[in-house]
Amino acid sequence: MSGGREVQLPLQQVAPSLTTPLSVVPPPNRQANPWPPSDPASSQGSPAGFLPLHGGFRDHFVEPPEPKYCCEACRLVLCQPRQTECGHRFCQSCISDLLSHPNPSCPADREPLFKDKIFRDVCCHREIMALKVFCRSEASGCPEQLSLQHIPEHLTVCLFFEVPCPLGQCKERMMRKEIPDHLSWKCKHRETSCEFCSSKMPLTELQKHKETVCPAFLVPCPNLCSLSALPRSELSSHQHDCPKAQVSCQFLRYGCSFKGLNQDLRQHESSSAAEHLRMMASRNSALENKVEDIKGDLLERYKVLPALSSRLSELENQQDELREKNRQMEQKLATMQKLMSSHSEKLLEVELELRSFRVLREEVENIRGTLENVRTRLNALEQGGRSGTGSTTHTLASLETQLNRHDDMLSVHDVRLADMDLRFQVLETASYNGTLIWKIRDYKRRKQEAVAAKTLSLYSQPFYTGYFGYKMCARVYLNGDGMGKGTHLSLFFVVMRGEYDALLPWPFKQKVTLMLMDQGPARKHLGDAFKPDPNSSSFRRPAAEMNIASGCPLFVSQSVLETGSYIKDDTIFIKVTVDTSDLPDP
Repeated sequence: MSGGREVQLPLQQVAPSLTTPLSVVPPPNRQANPWPPSDPASSQGSPAGFLPLHGGFRDHFVEPPEPKYCCEACRLVLCQPRQTECGHRFCQSCISDLLSHPNPSCPADREPLFKDKIFRDVCCHREIMALKVFCRSEASGCPEQLSLQHIPEHLTVCLFFEVPCPLGQCKERMMRKEIPDHLSWKCKHRETSCEFCSSKMPLTELQKHKETVCPAFLVPCPNLCSLSALPRSELSSHQHDCPKAQVSCQFLRYGCSFKGLNQDLRQHESSSAAEHLRMMASRNSALENKVEDIKGDLLERYKVLPALSSRLSELENQQDELREKNRQMEQKLATMQKLMSSHSEKLLEVELELRSFRVLREEVENIRGTLENVRTRLNALEQGGRSGTGSTTHTLASLETQLNRHDDMLSVHDVRLADMDLRFQVLETASYNGTLIWKIRDYKRRKQEAVAAKTLSLYSQPFYTGYFGYKMCARVYLNGDGMGKGTHLSLFFVVMRGEYDALLPWPFKQKVTLMLMDQGPARKHLGDAFKPDPNSSSFRRPAAEMNIASGCPLFVSQSVLETGSYIKDDTIFIKVTVDTSDLPDP
């Protein structure tokens, strides 16, 4: 390639269909039109029918094309030229055929061909598209000569180009200049008007329209009367007056059985007038009797109507009462179901703890029994040992050792019993609705211990937002903490590590309300609320047993606390509420 005029791209980037095998189409006769407008496009951006399905351009060029513009395979003018590593050019479809064979080689010099070494020849393509050609409708009489690239644009207006009927349903093809004549006289689907009713429709439907629905089309009387023909729209009204129409006597409902031609009906009516009157009188008499019977029946029913109306009102009132009771029962049932569902898990845990508790108590009772036996034997040995032998002294020492070991075991079990009792109390008092009511007894003693720095803070029992929800507790400094030390009661909220943390959203985002309960009649509770800071470590998923507490160091001053009605019987109540309204299920 010379002059750097070409932009070369790898074949696999611009011709993704290159590897698809294509059939070889022999060169067509130039006199025929090889470019049907329905042929699909084989290149991006090219109009349908412009590019050949296979091989190169078959157009009639004004000047014979130079050899460099011809494909080495099909010898036609190059269509979407591709250049090989050995410098030869091929149509895209031709090179695709060559590459589909095993061990492909160039037919010009037998050099091996490689897909990644074949490039798009943009410069050659541009020069070919500028070559002058005759119109593809030359054989039909079009004299135009223009560049190859302008062929698609010209074919959209060429009067000699073959196109289908614009009505779509017609399968005929014609030159564009013949379309007006075709639509006016030749097309079977052209629009026409019915000469009887002036309705417009396709020509193919005209005959069916006349034979079936045209209101002005003349049709014969189906009764073959003297009237030869009449418009279809008048046929229905003619049936009432047609002398040849089959009719029934109008006194059919009273019992007359006459059926005959319309022209005989008048004679029947005049000759049978007396009989018709007799039939009407008989029917009238029967109807009068029936009316009397119905009237009597209605009177009987009217008598019981007030009682029925009263009974209906009572039944409606009872139905309303039953409906209201049913609604209340459904609400109670739904509440009970929720309550039973929420307590089922807690009951199961309590039952398991009780089983362990019973087993432990039985073990303690056994140990106590054994201990009493040992003490009894020890007392007996002490009494016998006063008479004194060496062997008795040795036995006494052994029993004392055994007694001490049992005492140690009993102490361990007492500790375990106390721990189990504490866990049982926690389970009994645990809340699962996001609300904690914390009762703190012995306020004065605990306050003094806090002042003396013996017990600075107290933790509440855990509470939960649900059986599978967050685990939390409260922490209180009765003598204050930080800024509130010595002057205030400090109250904090703590997120604890729970069993279901892996199923919950983090960080903790629920609104928290802290409250000191007023035990007086005024019920002037003191409270504060806050939304957790998502960036604080206090509200992330706990890695340890519990997170750092977060709350109010200056929750309530000790002077307000100890002078109001917040302390009664040396006891205070603290309430912590966590908003669970927008908490998703785990």
